[in-house]
Amino acid sequence: MILGFVYYNDAEGADQNTVPKKWDTLIKIAVQIGCLLGQLVLGRLGDKVGRTTIYSASLMIAIITTIASAFSSSMVKGFNVFIVLFIWRVLLGIGIGGDYPLTATIVSEYCSTANRGKLMAGVFAWQGFGNVLAPIVSIIVTVCFMSKIDADVLYLDYVWRIIIGVGCIPGVATLYWRLTMADSVRFQNISANTRASSMESTRADEEKLLATETRNTNSLSESNNEVAHSPLMENSRPGHTKTFSQHFSEWRHLKVLLGTSIAWFALDVAFYGINLNSAVVIDAIGFAGNLYQDKPSHFIIRNCVGNIIINILGSVPGYWITVFTIERLGRKTIQLMGFGVLAVLYVILGFAYNQILAKSTGAFIFLFSLAQLFQNFGPNVTTFVIPGEVFPTRFRSTAHGISAASGKLGAIVAQGGFLQLTNIGGHNAWIDHLLQVFALFMCIGFLATLWIPETKGKSLEEISEE
Repeated sequence: MILGFVYYNDAEGADQNTVPKKWDTLIKIAVQIGCLLGQLVLGRLGDKVGRTTIYSASLMIAIITTIASAFSSSMVKGFNVFIVLFIWRVLLGIGIGGDYPLTATIVSEYCSTANRGKLMAGVFAWQGFGNVLAPIVSIIVTVCFMSKIDADVLYLDYVWRIIIGVGCIPGVATLYWRLTMADSVRFQNISANTRASSMESTRADEEKLLATETRNTNSLSESNNEVAHSPLMENSRPGHTKTFSQHFSEWRHLKVLLGTSIAWFALDVAFYGINLNSAVVIDAIGFAGNLYQDKPSHFIIRNCVGNIIINILGSVPGYWITVFTIERLGRKTIQLMGFGVLAVLYVILGFAYNQILAKSTGAFIFLFSLAQLFQNFGPNVTTFVIPGEVFPTRFRSTAHGISAASGKLGAIVAQGGFLQLTNIGGHNAWIDHLLQVFALFMCIGFLATLWIPETKGKSLEEISEE
């Protein structure tokens, strides 16, 4: 929105103050692409190198690239500001993406069985406050430059850079604690066992090789060869500490990974796609303004206030209802309930979209807010929590990263694909059909959840059979 005022204030007609769709889409999907890569790569490294080491690295990547994003500009020859910003936001996404599997894994492994779900959900729920704080920061910065912006709209170039730059402050404030964290006892024990198993494997291979070579020159080799192939020796070999591929080659384990991944993918298609309606809601509550007639500062502030209201209506309460009920209701129950309610709401909104808007904007706002409530008092929180619990310690970060990356793939599909369909047949003319599609995805998420076990009241070792 602000970039449109800065770089397209002199455009003509409907293009004035509006970033072209190709650049708008590129910027929107940049962080999602980076997140997908970060979740896969840093999630895997979290299991191989160590949780806290990669956790600290992911935050440092996010801090550096946030600052770099704030200084994005066009090259004299070559990339324009949108391509440069895209590159930095992809790299930023890698840092953010690493936070998903590592945060969930670290919190899960440190917590007791009784409050594990509550604390994991609580950590994730702070996203809700972040979604409210971001427009508040935007309002404050805009107000600080208001008189200058009204005189010269290009002063908004300072505004968007400051808003992005401020985003690194929480990261800088928490970096010390990340750098001084120790890996959980669970992870340290598993790492020690893995190293011991590797040493046993090497020793067994050496003894087997020695026995084979001796057999060619000494008849006593038969005895040594029997020792090398004895049940005791075979049990010490690494086959008994299953690799990732061996573990998930069994259907009972694979279906859990598929369940967490498909459910997260289905959720994020709708979670990022439903925001298509936020502009409609902001307009309905009277905070949209006029892009061409309002002063830029007033237009920005009104839209930020509208976003704050939307988040407070449904999003933030949904997060915290989950926090306070997850240990009583259970993760799977909340996820199934959320997907089921969302499927019904999207069917209602999809098949009666125009009729509801024509007869009662209040009813539309209520249904939209209810959908946001059950996104967060539902699968948006539980898809983060469950993968941090259902997998063995040695694969937990990797498997959570795969699940989270599936979600970001859904976000890319929504923002890079469905966003392009909204105006088929006219402005926002296809939104009702998209809502119908989102209802289908909620049904897919519901079915995928059936493959996931309930983790309430069980230790991590009991869940993963370690």
